[in-house]
Amino acid sequence: MDFKSKIILISGPTASGKSKFAIKLAKKINGEIINADSMQVYKELKILSARPDPKKYQKIKHHLYGFHNVTKNFSTGNWLKLVSKKIEEIKKRKKTPILVGGTGLYFKALTDGLVKIPNIPVKIRNQIRAQRLNTGQNKFFKKLLKLDPASKNKINPTDTHRSIRAYEVKLYTKKSIHEWYKNTKSNFQKSDFYKIYIDFPRLELIERINHRSKEMIKNGAIKEVKNFIKLKVKKDKSVNKAIGINEIRQYLNNKMELEDIIENISIKTRQYAKRQSTWARGNMDSWLKLKPKELNNFLKKI
Repeated sequence: MDFKSKIILISGPTASGKSKFAIKLAKKINGEIINADSMQVYKELKILSARPDPKKYQKIKHHLYGFHNVTKNFSTGNWLKLVSKKIEEIKKRKKTPILVGGTGLYFKALTDGLVKIPNIPVKIRNQIRAQRLNTGQNKFFKKLLKLDPASKNKINPTDTHRSIRAYEVKLYTKKSIHEWYKNTKSNFQKSDFYKIYIDFPRLELIERINHRSKEMIKNGAIKEVKNFIKLKVKKDKSVNKAIGINEIRQYLNNKMELEDIIENISIKTRQYAKRQSTWARGNMDSWLKLKPKELNNFLKKI
């Protein structure tokens, strides 16, 4: 296969070694790397987002890393506009774009197009979230199927995020979210992409996550959060969801010991990795799944 004519997508759970693999691949196929991680766009969150270190770029160009201010909103739509432009620029230079990250929605927007669903009022969204909390996911999902039968077999019954989204879209727009998806198109052809998912064994991944959580603290994550707090970022900004911010804030407020904070960051990161894997099972069936031990053999065959 002529990889150089493709747009390469590399995904996988957090701490699965995506960035290192991308650099090795870029060296082999004359590629340039583009960020596909929603937290690595923020310039103030280098350590907590595990942003690749420029010293380790090995002369491979990297794009859309650490360029956006945490005080300003950054949506999937913003990313899609920028990344589409970057892909074209890289191709004009006769190089191969390699997109790397763990944000599934970014990849979905790129390959399937971005759904242009009307903005749903915050009041309605909050009411639906409260409803799900009160009824529990099992009963809430049954209510979703009554409201939107098209969600059957398309949404995992345990996927709270997608269940809530499907419910609010149908309730507010009177049209199933799956109908909105049908009318959405990508700027690219399906054949333009070559998609790789690093399928890391769970126990090994947990070890890597635990190690990385300790390293983040050693490398200055506490100072990074101190600086973040000084910026007084509004609570409604999505950057506040970055793992480590609230945990370290508790430590700074003398509410928890440092060892407990590291453990909490590890737990939250493991939970996030599990959500990523669940999302991948439902949305990345067509991707080439590679175990870590298979990566080197894959590179040798190119």
